Amino acid sequence: MKKHQQEIINKLKTLQDHICKELELLDGSSHFIEDNWEREEGGGGRSRVLSDGEIIDKGGVNFSAVHGPVSEMMNKQLGLNGDFFLATGVSIVIHPKNPFHPIMHMNVRYFEMDNGEYWFGGGIDMTPHYIDKKLAGDFHRSLKEVCDKYNAEFYPRFKKWADDYFYIPHRQETRGVGGIFYDHLTEEVGVSKTDLLNYAIDLGELFPKVYAHQINSDRSPKYEEEHLTWRNLRRGRYVEFNLVNDRGTKFGLKTGGRIESILMSLPKNASWFYNFQPEKNSKEQETLELLIKGVDWLES
Repeated sequence: MKKHQQEIINKLKTLQDHICKELELLDGSSHFIEDNWEREEGGGGRSRVLSDGEIIDKGGVNFSAVHGPVSEMMNKQLGLNGDFFLATGVSIVIHPKNPFHPIMHMNVRYFEMDNGEYWFGGGIDMTPHYIDKKLAGDFHRSLKEVCDKYNAEFYPRFKKWADDYFYIPHRQETRGVGGIFYDHLTEEVGVSKTDLLNYAIDLGELFPKVYAHQINSDRSPKYEEEHLTWRNLRRGRYVEFNLVNDRGTKFGLKTGGRIESILMSLPKNASWFYNFQPEKNSKEQETLELLIKGVDWLES
C-alpha cells in the first residue's frame, strides 16, 4: 500500500467515525452495530447499521477499502486500463421512521489503478416522502456553499448530474429533490488532487449537519396511518431505483461484492400497491408534481 493511499483510507475511516457519532447524537436512543469483513482478493471494510431508533428506522454508514487484480467483469463494466486497483469510500443511507422526515444518501469514493490513473466520485441527495420546498432549498444552499469553496462550476454541474442520475425512467419521476452527484473527477477540472480529497471530506462532514437541520426543524411531526402508507410507497420507489437503475448497486452485484453491504441501502419495510393514485390536491399529489428534473431549489 502506497503512503498516499493509506492516508486517503485513514481520512475516510475517520470520516465514518465522525458521521456515526453525529448520527447517534441526533437519533438520541440507538447506536450503530459494527460488522467487520474481509475480501478474499484483498482488503475489506466496516459496515455499521443503526436500527429502531427514535428518529432513524434503519441507517447504514459503510466504509470499505478493497484492492486486487482487475477481474474480467470489472474490466467489462468500467473499461479499466491496468491490472490492479484500489477502491475506497464511505457510503450512507438513512431511512427515518417519521414520514415527514426525509431519506438521505451520501457517497464519497476514491479509485486508483496501478498505472497511476485515479478519480474521485460521490455526492449527497435527499428523498423526502413529503417535499417541503423551504427545507429542500436549505439543503441545496448548503451543498452550493461547500461546492463554491472549490469551484463555482461544481454546484450547477453536479446538481444537473444528480437530476439526471437519480431519475426513475420507468416511473418518469426523480427519486427525490436531487442534490449533487459527480464521478471520475480528477485534477483536470482545475482543482488539485489534495483539494478534491478535501472536497470529499467536506461533503462527508456536511452530511450529519444537513440531516440534523432537516430533522430538528420538527423532530416529532404528527402523522396518521395514511402517511405511513405513503412513506412505504415512496420507499418502494427507492428500492426500485437502487435495484434497477443504480450503477453502483448493479456493479457490486455483478462483480461479486459483499451482498449485505450492497443492500444496506434498502429500507426495513417498503410497499407496492397496484395503480395507487393520490387524492386530488393532497400533499401526496403535490410531492409527485415536484419529482421532476430541473427544479431550482435555491429559489425555494
